[in-house]
Amino acid sequence: MCAQRVAIAGSTGSIGTQTLDVVRTEPGEYEIVALGVGSSIEALIAQANEFRPKLVVVADPTKRAAVAVALPFAEVVGDLAALVDDADVVVNGVVGFAGLAVTVATLRAGKRLALANKESLIAAGPVVQPLRSIAGAELVPVDSEHCAVHQCLRSSARPAAELSRIVLTASGGPFRGRTSAELANVGVEQALNHPTWKMGPKITIDSSTLMNKGLEVIEAHELFGTPYDQIDVVVHPQSVIHSMVEFTDGATIAQLSMPDMRLAIGYALAYPNRIGTPFGRIDWTTLARLDFEAPDVATFRCLALAYAAGRVGGSAPAWLSAANEEAVDAFLAGRIRWSQIAEICDAVLQQHHETTDITNMTVEDIVQADATARRIAHEELAR
Repeated sequence: MCAQRVAIAGSTGSIGTQTLDVVRTEPGEYEIVALGVGSSIEALIAQANEFRPKLVVVADPTKRAAVAVALPFAEVVGDLAALVDDADVVVNGVVGFAGLAVTVATLRAGKRLALANKESLIAAGPVVQPLRSIAGAELVPVDSEHCAVHQCLRSSARPAAELSRIVLTASGGPFRGRTSAELANVGVEQALNHPTWKMGPKITIDSSTLMNKGLEVIEAHELFGTPYDQIDVVVHPQSVIHSMVEFTDGATIAQLSMPDMRLAIGYALAYPNRIGTPFGRIDWTTLARLDFEAPDVATFRCLALAYAAGRVGGSAPAWLSAANEEAVDAFLAGRIRWSQIAEICDAVLQQHHETTDITNMTVEDIVQADATARRIAHEELAR
C-alpha cells in the first residue's frame, strides 16, 4: 500500500511541527510532499532537508529566493493553495483568517482536509459548506474538542436523528476562577501561561478569554449541523475529557486522553483508521479526579459574544473572528488591556449589518467582510 501523501500549511507552527512528529512515529505510512509557511524560513529549511518535499511555499516574497537557494531539490512558490495539488490529505495549521485559501482549495480539489484553522470555517461557513459535497472532499477536524465529537458520533448509526446535544469542554485557561477586578491588569506573560496545553500565542490568548471556546461553538455548528441551543460548554480543568455527545436515550459518549494534539492530528491523517502510536494514553492509576463547572460568562464575555454572532449567522462570525484577531494582536503588542479584547469585539459586532445575500455568499464577500471588520476594529483600537 502506498504511503499517504501529506501537505502541511503552517508547518513551523504548533500544529505543523506536531504533524511531523506523528509522521516520524509512523514510518512508511506518510510522505510529506509539500510544506508551507508565512515567513519562518530557518525552521522550514530544516524541515525540508529532513523530509525532502517536492514543493515548498513561502508566503513572504522577501524570503522566497533564499529558500530556493537553500533547497535546490524543491520547487519554491508563494501561493499556499498550491500545497493541495499533489497531496492526499492537507493539514491546515495556518493561524487566523489567512488559512481560508487552503481550506477552500483543498475541498474544491476533492481532498481530505485536516482542519486546525478554525477561523476559516467560522468566518466562511456559508462558502465552505457547499464545497463539502464535492466528490472526495472530506473535512476531519483537528481541534481536540471537535475531533472528540467526531469520534463520539461514530458510536451512532443515525447521529443526525439520535444526537441530543454536544458538550464542548474548556480548560478554563490561565484565569479560571478569577473575577473581572482581579483580571483588570493582567499582562501578556500571565495570559500566555496556559495550565494544560502548549499552543501558539494567538490561540493561547483566545483560551484565556474563552473566545477560543466561543469560536469552537460556531465551528461545531458548522461542522455537525447542530443548532446552537444544543451546543453547551462546560469547564473541565484537567482537559482529559475532550468533549462529549449526549444522545436521545440519555447516554453520553465522551472521548478521553491526556492533553496531546498529536492524537487528534493522527486521527485526521489516518481516518477512517487509527494510527498505531498511543499519544495521550491515560495512566488510570494516577488520574484521581475529573472536575466540571459552568463557565463564568460575566467575566469571560467572549463566549457569549460568539454565541450571539453565531445565531446572527451570515458574515457576523467573520466580523467577530476578524475583530478578535486585531484585538489579540493589540494585546500581545501591549497596546490594550486583556479586558479590552472583549470590549473591542463587542463594539465591532454592534456595527455589524448584513449587506450580502447569505445564500449566495462568495469568498470575495467573506474577504470583504473580514476587511470591513478589521477597519472598524482599528478605529475602535485608535480610541
